[in-house]
Amino acid sequence: MRLREDVSVVDTDYGKVLLDGRTGEYWELNPTGSLVLAALLEGKDTTAIAGALSAEYDVAEERAVSDVAALVSALRDARLVRQ
Repeated sequence: MRLREDVSVVDTDYGKVLLDGRTGEYWELNPTGSLVLAALLEGKDTTAIAGALSAEYDVAEERAVSDVAALVSALRDARLVRQ
């Protein structure tokens, strides 16, 4: 997964902010969302990402899988990413 060329990412004290250069819209990702995005951009698969989140944050694996899928869906729906 890759961000579109016109999407900018800025690290903040709290996580990351994405700016869609096409629409001017902003999305703020919390620290967990930032980790998920970074892992996706590194080419890791969603199952591995969810497993890492589950272990790191002591959250049920089913919840981590659901949260990762929700973020991926939101990124796709907003057309911020390309496969």
